[in-house]
Amino acid sequence: MSHADVAIATLVAPRRLGRRRARNFDVRRLAEGHREIPVKRVLDVIAALLILVAIAPLGVAIVVALWREGGPLFYGHPRIGRGGRGFRCWKFRTMVPDADRRLAELLARDEAARAEWARDFKLRDDPRVTALGRWLRATSLDELPQLYNVLRGEMSLVGPRPIVGAELSRYGDHAAAYLRCTPGLTGLWQVSGRNDVSYQDRVQLDRRYAERRSLWLDLAILARTPGAVLRRAGAY
Repeated sequence: MSHADVAIATLVAPRRLGRRRARNFDVRRLAEGHREIPVKRVLDVIAALLILVAIAPLGVAIVVALWREGGPLFYGHPRIGRGGRGFRCWKFRTMVPDADRRLAELLARDEAARAEWARDFKLRDDPRVTALGRWLRATSLDELPQLYNVLRGEMSLVGPRPIVGAELSRYGDHAAAYLRCTPGLTGLWQVSGRNDVSYQDRVQLDRRYAERRSLWLDLAILARTPGAVLRRAGAY
């Protein structure tokens, strides 16, 4: 059984909800009807607004800390959303202001870093990340601005992690599965080890989510997310 299958089996194992009733939540039927689309969207908006109100003091504190550090407060990175539509995925800035230039210089001179970037589109020991940024990443607080993306409908609370255009080719035959979904603030990847999971397993997790997505699965992922964040597994 693959990593993706284990993750799905763990999350969707029936408890008090019978198998027949669980199938009633299957979002795969959205291809035939649109009854469940407004439900997920309404839940996204309500939950995002409630979270924004609850974390407002923390958000202000982070903004003040970033302002004192100097440089932009937010960073919007181009990502690919549902149906191939591009959007800017917002985060609190965790890197030095000239991060793109420093990355280009690092990859030009460091073969190991170049290989890691080509493999994962991420560096475990990224010299561009600030001290405050490392803490924000470790606690996943850098992703709080993505609630704005959720309110705009560019992201959902649960779904595949938004990817950059260059990554889509890495999905191969499974690219269509990713493009069928709205990217999520959390998802199977986040509760299954994040960056400790290989890129190939990440693709499989996104594929399995697209195949098995349902309201029950989304709720199970949301329930597992706080624990995954507190464990900080794969967060860097």
